[in-house]
Amino acid sequence: MKKTILASLVLPFAAHAAPCLPPAALIERDSQYEEAMRTGDVAFLQNLLADDYVWVHTLASAIDTKPVVLERLKKQKTAPKARVTSDVKVQVLGDTAVLRGLSTVDQWNADGKTWRSNRYQFMRTYVNVDGQCKLLAVQTMKVWSSEAK
Repeated sequence: MKKTILASLVLPFAAHAAPCLPPAALIERDSQYEEAMRTGDVAFLQNLLADDYVWVHTLASAIDTKPVVLERLKKQKTAPKARVTSDVKVQVLGDTAVLRGLSTVDQWNADGKTWRSNRYQFMRTYVNVDGQCKLLAVQTMKVWSSEAK
C-alpha cells in the first residue's frame, strides 16, 4: 500500500521532468527548425518557439524575441540557398535539452547566381512545456565566412 501511494505521488513529478523528445528525435526537430528559418515557415515556428524565446546573435550584436523573428521572416523576400547543421551534440537535464553544433548558412548574393557561406556555432535550449517541446533560447557565434561562390 505504501509503495502504491509513494508511486502515485512521485510518478507525476517524474513525468513532468522528462525531456520533450529523445535526443535523436530532438535533433530531427532541430533540423526542421533550421528549414523553417530558411523558408520562413512562420506557422511552424509560431508553434515551436516558446513565448519567452530569445536569440542572442554573435557578440550580442542583436537579441531577437519571438515576435521579432516571426515578423522578419514574414518580410523575407529571398530564402537562403541552404541551412545545414553538423556536429550536433545533445545534453539533457530534467525537462531541458541543450543542442550545440555548427550551422552553415548559404546565402544568395545580389546577382542571384552566386552565394556565400557563413558558419555559426550554436546552442539551442529546448524545454518541455505542458508536454510540448518548445525552443526557448538560441545563441549563435559566427566562426567562419566564405568568399562569394
